[in-house]
Amino acid sequence: MQTSALPDLAHTATKPVHWLATAAAMAGVVALAGLLQPRTATATATAPEKRTTTPVAAPDPATVDFPLECGGAGTTVAKQAPGDLDGDGRPETVAVVHCDAGSGTPPSGIYVLTQRSGAAPRVVATLVDPADRKTVGEFAVREGRVSATLLGYSSLEVPRCCPDQEEQATWRWRGNAFVRTSGDLARSV
Repeated sequence: MQTSALPDLAHTATKPVHWLATAAAMAGVVALAGLLQPRTATATATAPEKRTTTPVAAPDPATVDFPLECGGAGTTVAKQAPGDLDGDGRPETVAVVHCDAGSGTPPSGIYVLTQRSGAAPRVVATLVDPADRKTVGEFAVREGRVSATLLGYSSLEVPRCCPDQEEQATWRWRGNAFVRTSGDLARSV
């Protein structure tokens, strides 16, 4: 083993005073860090945040009896989308539903579902009644609006496979009801 030609360095021969000085310095740093904390952050919740603090699941359309007369054939939920349509902080579900049909294109209904805590989901509004003999193409729920492309027929002679009218419709909750805000006129496809 080769010995160093340099004299012993101070850090190679530590004494209790060195450990005490290091501990005192560390304690000072920790104490200073505790004193120099940033101010406590404060935040104020906006009205919607105060209403609901835990996320609420949107109603499940699979558990709803829809007001469709299908002659025992059952119903099909073709499309669905959640959204807070009335601004109460709880999501509703909008469902496009039609009768189960072996063939053809059965008319659709568009229904709004809600659910109170502990209760079963229920239909609270019908935006499109199947009696209107429309089918639904594009469909979306965004920013409190329901929009849909409604397909229909100009006469009974038009084959049910091939709608010849198209209508863009949008609904928005106003006061105590859904109001259709666009799509009043049908046009040929």
